[in-house]
Amino acid sequence: MDSSKNKMRVEIWSDVVCPFCYIGKRKFEAALSEFKESSNVEITWKSFQLSPDTRTAPEKNIHQYLAEHKGISLEHAKSLNNQVTNLAKQVGLVFNFDQAIPVNTFNAHRFLHLAKQHGFQEEAEEKLFKAYFTDGKNTDDHQTLMQIGSEIGLNPDEVKQVLESDQYAGEVRQDVVEAHQLGVRGVPFFLFDRKYAVSGAQDSKVFLESLEKAFAAWRKENPKSTIEITEGDYCSPDGACN
Repeated sequence: MDSSKNKMRVEIWSDVVCPFCYIGKRKFEAALSEFKESSNVEITWKSFQLSPDTRTAPEKNIHQYLAEHKGISLEHAKSLNNQVTNLAKQVGLVFNFDQAIPVNTFNAHRFLHLAKQHGFQEEAEEKLFKAYFTDGKNTDDHQTLMQIGSEIGLNPDEVKQVLESDQYAGEVRQDVVEAHQLGVRGVPFFLFDRKYAVSGAQDSKVFLESLEKAFAAWRKENPKSTIEITEGDYCSPDGACN
């Protein structure tokens, strides 16, 4: 039996260069740590590209990119990034925007879908955020993604093979289409059991309230088994006797 069918699903649309997605992840995790039924929650990360036309440019830093993208001064761009850096500090994150570069995130999202297939999606999401915002790495670079893959338990050769093909491109695009169909205008976007949604890096109390409300409704539709089992010595179908 697929154990995920016995858990309430939380889907999170994000982009791995979105600072509020990383901040929102920490705030959601804080809420989940207080949620008594957290073991009955299954989290799935969904792809979203804030700027799909962005060209990866290692020769630029993110201050320059933001200034050009928004048509503002370099000083203003640095001020905006400093504000976000201070917000990140409040949830224990270190942002080094001086090191961050503009990257296209399509390959990183394909990498996340590969990680999902092997059960490492959560680890991959966290590693990508840290690599980009804290370590200033080029998360569009194949070698960087292979290294991250190796760190979380993926085969680097398989990562390389995927990145050199168009594998998981359809899955990334489908996530983006689905987001638009749901009316998602920005990320992070949290969808609880397809019934309740939270948009943005809200306070952890908001996430906790949404978890509790959604889970109460989910539990009504998925009641616990009324059978109480007292364990003793037994034999299982695989021939093992305990």
